[in-house]
Amino acid sequence: MTDGTDGTGGTGGTGGTGGTDGGSGRAIRVLIADDQAMVRQGFTVLLNAEPGIEVVGQAVDGADAVAKTAELAPDVVLMDIRMPGTGGLEATRILTAPADATVKVLVLTTFDLDEYVYEALRAGASGFLLKDASAEELAQAVRVVARGDALLAPNVTKRLIAEFSRLSVTPRTPLMDRVGTLTERETEVLTLIAQGLSNAEIASRLVVAEQTVKTYVSRILTKLSLRDRTQAAVHAYETGLVRPGGL
Repeated sequence: MTDGTDGTGGTGGTGGTGGTDGGSGRAIRVLIADDQAMVRQGFTVLLNAEPGIEVVGQAVDGADAVAKTAELAPDVVLMDIRMPGTGGLEATRILTAPADATVKVLVLTTFDLDEYVYEALRAGASGFLLKDASAEELAQAVRVVARGDALLAPNVTKRLIAEFSRLSVTPRTPLMDRVGTLTERETEVLTLIAQGLSNAEIASRLVVAEQTVKTYVSRILTKLSLRDRTQAAVHAYETGLVRPGGL
């Protein structure tokens, strides 16, 4: 994989006590939404064993996830897509729709089966994670999205974005209309983001400081009215700036 608040535990139990994340003095609050009890319990055990992470609740479907988010105010929701009733896709749209939304959605997927992952990214998810991820990958993914970054794992995300961009029927506008507000260097950075590179990797590729890359990324998101790096990557594929065949 690529590249926090205190409180008492909810349905998921008490969180890990080995430390806090990012020096903020607060644990990252996590809600797990999945219709399979075994998955919820397994992820709860794994995450509660991690320092600086606390599972504050569990939800059995999308509607429950929306309700529990309002009640428990998690920082990150681990969201399964395929659930009865209100699915994860609709729940993701609801949770990320408000302009002042702060909760981050990390989609859970089996990769080969979840054809709606691309739509979840477009709906506002900050990334996704395979259900067979290791404890280390799971914890790292939670930390990445909690601090506001997108989870763009090159070995998974690039293939999914590429696959679903092939299926996209979004009308193509002229390229200059799509990236005309970006400078040449910002366009270059956007291309590298879509290829799954981290800020450090982009900095190395362009021979600039990592902080400079962060500045470019911030400008790109502002100019294109995008929420995070994941949406930036999706935008690059949808507009044709990056071609799937180039991966």
